[in-house]
This record gives sequence, structure tokens and C-alpha cells, in this order.
Amino acid sequence: MNRREFIQLLMQAAAVTGTGVFAGGAHASSRALYDLPAFGSARLLHMTDSHAQLLPIYFREPNVNIGLGEALGRWPHVVGRNLLAELGEVSPREAHALTYLDFTQAAEKFGRVGGFAHLKTLVDRLRGEVADGASLLLDGGDTWQGSGTALWTRGRDMVEATNLLGVDIMTGHWEFTYLEDEIHDNVDAFNGEFVAQNTYATEDALFDGIPVYDEDSGHVFKPYTIRELNGHRVAVIGQAFPYTPIANPKRFIPNWTFGIREDELAELVEVIREDEDPAAVVLLSHNGMDVDLKLASRVPGIDFILGGHTHDGMPRPIEVENSGGRTVVTNAGSNGKFLAVLDLDFGGGRLKDYRYRLLPVFSELLPADPAMQAHIDAVRAPHREVLDEKLAVADSLLYRRGNFNGSFDQLIVDALREELDAQIALSPGFRWGTTVTPGEAITMDRLLDQTCMTYPETYVREMSGAELRNVLESVADNLFNADPYFQQGGDMVRTGGFSYRLDPTAAMGERVSNMTLANGKTMDDGGTYKVAGWATVGSQSPGDPVWDVVARYLRARKSVRIDHLESPVLKNVKGNPGLADYRGGHA
Repeated sequence: MNRREFIQLLMQAAAVTGTGVFAGGAHASSRALYDLPAFGSARLLHMTDSHAQLLPIYFREPNVNIGLGEALGRWPHVVGRNLLAELGEVSPREAHALTYLDFTQAAEKFGRVGGFAHLKTLVDRLRGEVADGASLLLDGGDTWQGSGTALWTRGRDMVEATNLLGVDIMTGHWEFTYLEDEIHDNVDAFNGEFVAQNTYATEDALFDGIPVYDEDSGHVFKPYTIRELNGHRVAVIGQAFPYTPIANPKRFIPNWTFGIREDELAELVEVIREDEDPAAVVLLSHNGMDVDLKLASRVPGIDFILGGHTHDGMPRPIEVENSGGRTVVTNAGSNGKFLAVLDLDFGGGRLKDYRYRLLPVFSELLPADPAMQAHIDAVRAPHREVLDEKLAVADSLLYRRGNFNGSFDQLIVDALREELDAQIALSPGFRWGTTVTPGEAITMDRLLDQTCMTYPETYVREMSGAELRNVLESVADNLFNADPYFQQGGDMVRTGGFSYRLDPTAAMGERVSNMTLANGKTMDDGGTYKVAGWATVGSQSPGDPVWDVVARYLRARKSVRIDHLESPVLKNVKGNPGLADYRGGHA
């Protein structure tokens, strides 16, 4: 889609004003935003990283998404007003969907986003605009985790929801944080196809006869599928998160290996092109945007990479040149907030052109689908008393999204320090977690959005200053390594009780300096400090689940206001277009 067509779409969105029920003005608003001109022969719908959010939620986009090297100034590493300046004229509703700007006021005006019952209405509407058998709904993963009901049903509530939604093909990441048998059971219950070309069984596991899709190749799941859309063959290859056993506990899936597996992917694409003669090849990826962009430059023969993992809502795709021509790369955000629409135009058995739109899912503009709403109500009913408990009231905006501490992250580390009597607290740089607006109750439901997972146990232990420095250096290298293939997922570890300086542009081992306790005392590498944390990837920790710890903290306070974020002082990134309204300071 060219700039002119993109601006035309945004001008359509400019007619959208106000909120309210799906009647009167809301009908006009919905038509302006969701009526897409017909184009081409087939339609792909892409969602990703919904993190088990069945109900409409608030979700704030980041003000910090730093890009370095080749990623400097390249989407998605452009935020806030910097992003809007590149987009040109956009409506207030569109600006709210794509940025963090004036979030509280805009959220009050435009309402919540997502919700599977509302998403179902939009999906059915968009599929109904094309011929029968001419559309696919693709799910990029991180669907079975992120809520209390997903944990308590071991992901089955989301499997059933995706079946109702009509998902045809999916891949995974947090899906692999259940046990192997549970994962297989969920895949069997899923009505679509679960694909992952980069997930293999170990040699020992194959010898022991564990269940796999193909004993000869060792693939645990089907690597790709061919679907015929309106008479045209489309190949969809699955790419699960490559670093699952590093970013998440390997103890849950000891018999499986992952990896980017660029060479195997290139060979597979060649085989598909030669043997299947598809009109288009699509990679359904959970690599993350920067990894997908590098992969696109190195593996020819892929027409589109529909990505996930990094939660980047890409209002337009990036076209990458490679030895085979061009690969189009995009990402569809998270939490059910966006639905990407990719229309394909074929001719002579080959792809001729495409149109791409990223549609924000504003729940108040879309009526809830009755069948999906009934499923959601049934899933939540047995747990409603727990989920609806009001732990405290938010006196300021609580969010998690960005390279460093968000205000809900700060709440978690504050709670860990106080409840577990620790000098320092560490919390993982997870990207999932919804937003709570000022004056809104912090319910157990909202707390579980931030913490609910299969390894939530807390710990308290002594750590040396050198150990803490090594933790920071290691995570910073995962985040800021110049080679995207070494960026192994997540954002910077969230910290409480101490500050430090960080130079993202420096080499490994040289990024972190000036570590200082909250009382102003300089930390020493040889010093010993009492540290609380949660979500250990190695062996299971002995403490209470983190949500119990934070819930105790909230119940005792009744209200919470976060005015200060313990984010690092940054060096050598001032003026970076992925950095806006940063409260941590610059050295």
C-alpha cells in the first residue's frame, strides 16, 4: 500500500468521533473505520500476542522502544510524536491506537480495545466481504497465556475461544510454558493447524518415542501447510519463538529444541516453491520484528512475514530486498488491540500486488458476538469472585510497555521489596500486561494480567554487586545486541531499590555503571545485597506466587500512586526517535 492510499484510509478514520453503543453515530464511526474497499483475490487476517485477553482492555503503547545501528529510526523503533510525524495526518482515534500520547484522556474518550467477542464480529465482517474459501485467519501465538482463566484451564479456554473465532493456522511461544502433554492436548483440541518449522525433538527423545509430527525429520509439529484460496495455493510456514528454552523454563519442554534455523527455513522454502508451486509463501512468525527483518534479507522466496512477539502495531509494513526479490514484513500488535488485513492479488498463478491495513479493534464500535460472549462468561463464571476482588484503586496510570520500568512494573518491585523485606527487587521485562487508568480499581483480574504464568514463584536471596551487574549486562545484551539474532526476547529487567547508568551503544560488559542504592550509597561488586524477585527460568523458586505477594501489598494500601520510575540514566541515546518523554534521565 502506497502513502497516498494509506493517507486515504486514515482520512476515512478521521470521521470517527466519540464513543458509545453500536447505534446512531457509532454505526457511522464503524463504517468509516472498518469498511475496506475490495481488492484482489484472497484475504489474510492476522492477529498475534493476545495473551489470553478475552475481555476488552486498555493498552498503552510504549514511549521507549530504542533502535540502534540498522534499527535506528526504523519502525517499530519510532514512538509518539516521532511516529505521527512520519505518518502524516491522522485522526485522534488513530493517534490514540498507535501511541502513548495523552493516554488517559484519550482512553476515556475512545474506550477499551480488543475483547474476543468484539474481535469475532470484526473477523466475521471482514471474511464476509470476500468469497467463501478466499480468506484465512492466522494467529502468531502467545494466545494461551496471560490471564487467570488461561492458567487455571491450562490454556484450554483460549483454545476454545480461537476455535469460535475461526483461527485457521497458528504458531507459538508462551504456549510452550505448559507441560508437553498439555501442549499436545491443546493442539489436538484446536480446530486449525499448529505449525512450527523450527521446533524439533532431541535425539534422545526421538529414541524414547515421544510424540512428534514426523519421526524422520524430528519435527514436533507440522512445519507448514498449503491452503487453496479462491483457486490460488498459499503456503503458510510456522516459525515459533526461537529462544523459548532460554527465555522460559526448559524444564517444561525438556524434549524439544528451537532456534531460528535460517538454513532449514531456506531449504524448506525452496522445497515448497519447487514441489507445491504456491502463488504465495507466508511465514507466520514469532521471532520479533528486528529478527524478522534480518531473516527477510537473508532468506529469499518468502513473500510475507507476519510477525509477533515484540507487540509492535505496524500501521504499514516494511519491504525488504533480498537475493530473490522482496519480502514484506509486518507485526500486528498485541492483546487483541489490532487486526491486520492483508489482501492479495494473484494473476497467472503468481502474486501481483497486495494491500495491507492495520485495524485497531475499538470494542465500543463493534457489537459483541453472542456465542463468543457466552463462552467468555462461562469461562469466567466459576472464578468471578476471585477475579473481581478490588485490591486497591489506581491513583495514577499503571502500565507495562517499553524497554524499561513501566508504572505497573514499579508497583511490583515496590511490593516485592516491602513484603519480602529486601533491599533490591528484580522483575522480568515481560511485554505482556494490560493498563489500568487513574481512578480504576486494581482487581485481581488486572493483577493477574501482569503476573499470571506457570512459574510465578518468588525468591529472596543474597547477591553480590558483581552478580547484579552481570544480570543487567546480560539482559541489556539480549535487548541491544547489534545482531538481532542474538536478541533473545523481552525488555530490560525491571529494578527496584537501586539505580544505575546504562549505555545501550556500548559493548557487552561495558554498558552498566554507577550502581547506587536507593539510600544513595554506591554499590560495590564485592558487596552483598538482599534481593527479591520472581519467575526463575532455572529451578523452581520456593516462595509464594508473585500475585499473592503483590495482592497483600495492595490490600494494605487501598490506593496506589506511582510518581517515580526507577529506570536507568541513559547514555548516548539522546534524540533517539524511539525515546520520548523519558523519566529516567540522561547522562
